[in-house]
Amino acid sequence: MLDFLRPRHQMILSTVRSDGTPQLSPVSGGVDEQGRIVISTYPGRAKAANARHTPVASVCVLSDEWNGAWVQVDGDVEVLDMPEAEDALVDYFRSIAGEHPDWDEYRAAMRVQGKSLIRITPTRWGPIATGGFPPDVAAKLGAADG
Repeated sequence: MLDFLRPRHQMILSTVRSDGTPQLSPVSGGVDEQGRIVISTYPGRAKAANARHTPVASVCVLSDEWNGAWVQVDGDVEVLDMPEAEDALVDYFRSIAGEHPDWDEYRAAMRVQGKSLIRITPTRWGPIATGGFPPDVAAKLGAADG
């Protein structure tokens, strides 16, 4: 699963509102060294508030192309705020974009912005879905072409 997740950064995050209904957010995310999904946010955003209140979430991790493979990952959530989030935000950046040209500048920007980090420890996932026609329909369509 981690090999599938690491190169994919487009995600839909689902958290639970206080009334029990889902709240969805399109996000950019990565996978840290411990295999947790990491998502940068601000402390006042709905996704952060929801994750604090009900610390579980689901993430639909998408491929770059619309019809590409995707997977749902469910997990336990923690929200880190500054200053605790600073090192974790460095790991987040690395998981998406590699090395930053000036880590001091990046850290300062995260402090000024007051960023937070959502970390999701996977508890359930899959299967990886490939989209397209189901095999029986594809077989029928292939037979129709012949």
